[in-house]
Amino acid sequence: MEKYELEDSLKEEIRSRTLGEGFIKLVQSVRRGGGRFRISLRPVEIGGERKYQAEMAEGRDVQVKNFDANGAAEGVEEIIAQKGARELHLITATGDLHVRVTKKGHVLVSRSSGVEREATVKPHDRVKNLPLAQFDSAAYLKAAGLADGDGRIRASMRGKYDQVNEFLKVVGEVVAPCAKAPSTVFTAVDFGYGKAYLTVALYFYLVHVLGYSDAKVVGVDRRADVIESARKMAEKLDVADRVEFIEADIGAYNAESIDLVVSLHACDTATDESIAKGVEMHARYILSAPCCQHELQKTIGPQSSKPFAGLLRQGILRERMCDILTDAFRAMILRILGYKVQVMEFVSSEATARNIMLKCEYGVKPGQPGPVGEYLELRDWWKVVPWLETRLAPLLEKHLSRYD
Repeated sequence: MEKYELEDSLKEEIRSRTLGEGFIKLVQSVRRGGGRFRISLRPVEIGGERKYQAEMAEGRDVQVKNFDANGAAEGVEEIIAQKGARELHLITATGDLHVRVTKKGHVLVSRSSGVEREATVKPHDRVKNLPLAQFDSAAYLKAAGLADGDGRIRASMRGKYDQVNEFLKVVGEVVAPCAKAPSTVFTAVDFGYGKAYLTVALYFYLVHVLGYSDAKVVGVDRRADVIESARKMAEKLDVADRVEFIEADIGAYNAESIDLVVSLHACDTATDESIAKGVEMHARYILSAPCCQHELQKTIGPQSSKPFAGLLRQGILRERMCDILTDAFRAMILRILGYKVQVMEFVSSEATARNIMLKCEYGVKPGQPGPVGEYLELRDWWKVVPWLETRLAPLLEKHLSRYD
């Protein structure tokens, strides 16, 4: 028997328990190239038929495939035949099997005592629940560079892929599916769209998932290079007439009948400007994920508040405190102006450190005493005037002046 190889009796046990009744999950982790390759196999139900789903993960590259019984049997043989140090964990309704192969090639086997579990085969819905899997997104993923020529998500783009999916999930939470005629118009504006990953995905999601066949998405950015690249993507996907890219400053853009304003990581006060434009254009929905924020840091220092002097003296802590205050002021101002606001984490911090989102929907009475009082108390305690208040002064003045 070769080094790292399993005994025949152990191989047969893995085969029979994996492909037999009561199988729940098989996971093997192999050390290779300084990292780990992990493969898992579990039974799933697809279209009323029993299948097996395999998930292969190496670094941030994850692939998922579904097999019939024959394909699963071949996969089990590949798992058994793996060489090198590794760990295998087999979970069944009657007990677990754990196999560890050391760097020196020693095979250590342990089995749990008898248990009674319910081996339920769950419907395959994990991938389907991803927004980009709810429509045929293959052409978009390739055109955007998120997937390679074979349709596999690039390891280097996994974070961006997750970010787009999570952003679209939020869109699906706040924007109601089209309940009127299929031709119902829905217009969205994406301020500071960068490489337009979200802009184009948003259009397809509105049309193919939410049912707004007459949707239009406008991207506004002032950088000529990103505009040219975004337009080429839209042309390649044959949606240039419905996904428009405009070269302009955020403050210079104006439109009527805007349903949704999106701002993903617009730097510093560009986030405030995009929020302000959303309010001024009477957008029903505003989704804003702020980026770097420096405005309050210019005025808040150790001298600003004696109780916080020790915290504010440390640069990184002062920066984070000002980030929190800035987003709190933004949320409060939007509440004063009639928006229901939820501040949330829209994606894992592993995908991006800037993972806070303001999810806003117009629909409450503006100028209510509670939100106004909370805002003024916090603002005056810190002795600052947030940039967004100055920007929206004409709309805020009548609400704030009553409490001066």
